[in-house]
Amino acid sequence: MTRLIDLTRPLEVLKKDSFPKQLMPLYRIISPEVEFVDHAAGALIMQSIFGCQPSDLPCGEGWAEENLQISSHLGTHVDAPWHYGSTCGDEKAKTVDQIALEDLFCDACVLDFSSKKGSGAAITVDDLKRELERISYTIKEGDACLIRTGHADYALNDPMRYHYPGMVAESASWLSEQGALIGGTDATGWDRPFHVMVADFVKSGDKKYIWDAHYAHRKKEFYVVQQLCNLEKLPAHGFKVAFFPLNLVGASSAPARVVAFVN
Repeated sequence: MTRLIDLTRPLEVLKKDSFPKQLMPLYRIISPEVEFVDHAAGALIMQSIFGCQPSDLPCGEGWAEENLQISSHLGTHVDAPWHYGSTCGDEKAKTVDQIALEDLFCDACVLDFSSKKGSGAAITVDDLKRELERISYTIKEGDACLIRTGHADYALNDPMRYHYPGMVAESASWLSEQGALIGGTDATGWDRPFHVMVADFVKSGDKKYIWDAHYAHRKKEFYVVQQLCNLEKLPAHGFKVAFFPLNLVGASSAPARVVAFVN
């Protein structure tokens, strides 16, 4: 029997005054802006369309609907190569609608780095090798490697949620070189937190610290999936995951419903 485990972060509206001010640039990828059109407002729309009276509608109610304003990187989302640059290798980079569905349904493994929770530290190549050895798994061509940091446990308005461990150029490239096609994380970002990268860049003046894990994937096609959840409910390997984004033409990314299929 196959169990379905939802790895998609629920989208809920957060009041801006509850979100940490220093993290406000992230608000647009954390909270949707939603106009809720209730049944009374829907009745007015339907009266305009049908030329009917409230008494013509069941209990005087029309439909409910919602108007959304969202970033294409809101919540759980799939990054296409176009997000990292206009080219990938020697080819024009793919947008999210150009990713083959077959690439987005694949075997996966979970690499647990929750021991680095709250550190903002780098997940290194040696870290990856040790964890793969611990779970007795060898990455295959086309695999997804899911990074568990434990940061999905924090509330969305808790500053600690945004001080997660993340990948660096060397470790991101290494995963791709082993054959992985997808890298996922339950953290907000694939790289180390922005404030950590900024501090390293300001201190050193070295451009290698600028969004280095994402930029590493300009060399070879690789899809990044961020803001996952429920990774602790998965086995280390031996399951498949579907990462299916909205078919948003020309976009660098799109929100996705990500589901694991566990036997």
